[in-house]
Amino acid sequence: MQIDDHPETDVAGLLDRLVAAELPERRGLDAWVSLLQAHATLMRKLESDLERETGLALADFDVLAQLASAGGELRMTELAARALISRSGMTRRVARLVDEGLVHRADADADGRGVVVGLTDAGVSRLAETAPVHARGISKLFVEQLDDQELAILERALGKVIVDCSFG
Repeated sequence: MQIDDHPETDVAGLLDRLVAAELPERRGLDAWVSLLQAHATLMRKLESDLERETGLALADFDVLAQLASAGGELRMTELAARALISRSGMTRRVARLVDEGLVHRADADADGRGVVVGLTDAGVSRLAETAPVHARGISKLFVEQLDDQELAILERALGKVIVDCSFG
């Protein structure tokens, strides 16, 4: 059924009824919408600020940061899981970062089935240049907006709803 064919259809009412069937009394829906809005707006602002100030995309920064957090290298599958993007998306991103000289790729096993991605010296330098900009954004846009109790409550609450979203 197309909505255009039935102009009398109350689409907002339809959505409300469908949601109410799964979330009685809309319990938690406002919190969910706030979480989505906060995430979307913070990520857009962090992305645009990092790109404007350093020329590095936030997703590229994330790859460099994930590698650094792991001691400098990770298997491609682990990197994709940590960065929460698909393996194919990670493959394209890593290929571009290799072309830029920020990371290198190597076979992980003698049989060549696994791939390890590691930071290059240029990647470490780029991370050192961009991390302070990103951290300042997190501080200004997120941390400074909340007191210590709110931060602790938020960490505890969100920790309860983290799910495994490893990609194959």
